[in-house]
Parts: sequence; C-alpha cells; structure tokens
Amino acid sequence: MNNKIGVIVDSFRAGVREGLQRARKVGADGVQIYAVSGEMDPANLSAAQRKELKDYIASLGLEISALVGDLGGYGFQDKSVNAEKIEKSKRILDLAVELGTSVVTTHIGIVPEDRNSEIYQNMHDACEELASYATSMNAYFAIETGPEPSARLKEFLDGLGSKGVSVNFDPANMVMVTGDDPAQGVYNLKDYIVHTHAKDGIRLREVPAYYIYESLGYDAPVNENNTFVPGEGQYFREVPLGEGSVNWTEYLKALKDIGYTGYLTIEREVGEDPEADISKAVQFLKQFRG
Repeated sequence: MNNKIGVIVDSFRAGVREGLQRARKVGADGVQIYAVSGEMDPANLSAAQRKELKDYIASLGLEISALVGDLGGYGFQDKSVNAEKIEKSKRILDLAVELGTSVVTTHIGIVPEDRNSEIYQNMHDACEELASYATSMNAYFAIETGPEPSARLKEFLDGLGSKGVSVNFDPANMVMVTGDDPAQGVYNLKDYIVHTHAKDGIRLREVPAYYIYESLGYDAPVNENNTFVPGEGQYFREVPLGEGSVNWTEYLKALKDIGYTGYLTIEREVGEDPEADISKAVQFLKQFRG
C-alpha cells in the first residue's frame, strides 16, 4: 500500500497542540481533528487563528486528512433539529476547506431499512442539502460506516444525486456492529470512499444496531441512571490494530483494488496508553507499504 497514515489528534487525549506534536512523534503523515466544540468549534476560531493553526500544522510536517463533524444524538433522523445541525455542519466544512482538507467525517444515524419511512426521508433531505453544499466547494461530508450494512448505505447514497455526501470507511465498526466483511464493504462502496479510519475490534454479541448507536423511535439500553449506554464492553471490544477481526491483508487489498489512495487514519477510543497503541498502529500499517 502507498496510503498516507493519519492519526485522530483527540485519540491522544491531550489537547490539540499537544496531540499534534505527539502525532508527529509517532510518525504520522497527517491528522484528523474534532471540530465540533471547544477550541476547534468554528465559532471560536477567527480568521487569524485559522491561519495560525494551519501554519502550525504545516510547520510540524503534517497535513489534515479530515475534520470530525459528528454532532451526536440521532444524527439527522430528527427533523426538528436538522436545520441547526445542517448549518453547523456547513460551518465545519468551511473550516475544513480553510485548513486545507476537503473531508468532514460524520455520523448521520442508522439508515432505516424502510425507504418510505419518515426517518429515512428526514435523513435523505438533510444529506441532499449537505451533499449539494459540499459539492459546491469540491468537498465531502463522509458518513462513517458501521450502523447499517454496506449494501443499505450504498442504496441510500445512490439516491442523493451527487457524491458530496460520501463515505469514511471504518472496518472495525463493521466487524463489531453489523458483522459485515470489510473487504466486501469496500467493493460495495467503492464509488464513495474518500477517507478511512484504521481501527480494529471484535464482536462479542450480535445485537440490533440501536443498542450501540442511538436511533429515533427505539429505546436503547440504559443504566441505573437511565442514561444511554454505548455497547463497548458488552457487545464489542475495540482492540489494537492486528488483534481483532479485521483481515488487514484482504481489506487493504480491496482498497488498492478500487484505487483508493487516501488516508488510513488511526482512531483509538479506548486503552490506558493511547500514545503507545497509536505508535504501534503506525508501525503495523507501515509493514504493508510496498
């Protein structure tokens, strides 16, 4: 493979500047940064601050592979909040383009099986508007794989009329949640993949996707405080690269077969020593370089 290797800065759990320095230290080519709240919220960054940040990242010998624009909740399933979420998503895309990347990754909610459902239509309408805006800027909102099988996601994307909404391919989410084969998922979604996450995991138990991702109209599992409980620990386990169910040889071959030349961006959401895990992940991916 000849893909560049990225790291999600926030995986270091050390703040943006410190995370950028650590990304350089572990040998990454680029970084992905959350841009939803705090210091990276577009509303909190002046034009001068944006330029300074872009220059600082370049001074470290890094580039931005993408921004994370995941706004949480039900994604774009709930029509009553979609206008606000769409507006925020557009501002994150503006920031991305200003910082030199054309990709914002996001979760849109679980795509329903029923194409005639109200929720499906809400998601379609929101993504159609986002796709149009992204296309006007030669950029992409990239939906992260995992909540639904790749074939269903492809059908949804085919109905949008442009590729302004595309795919951030996460092979671990597939094996942990839907049980999909990542290599086959790559072939299914080949026309839409603009960014990927390098992550690995194991599925412990087969459960409906709404046990793991919040979904409008479904009661997710709750704890004693009556708050939503993500599935980690009960239904799947995220593990270091090469220690899970992702067949990296087949997966990377599939990416090569479809001509994907973009980033493999390491995401590490758990673990006591993320920097050590990320450093090992960089070395793991580099062994596939030809």
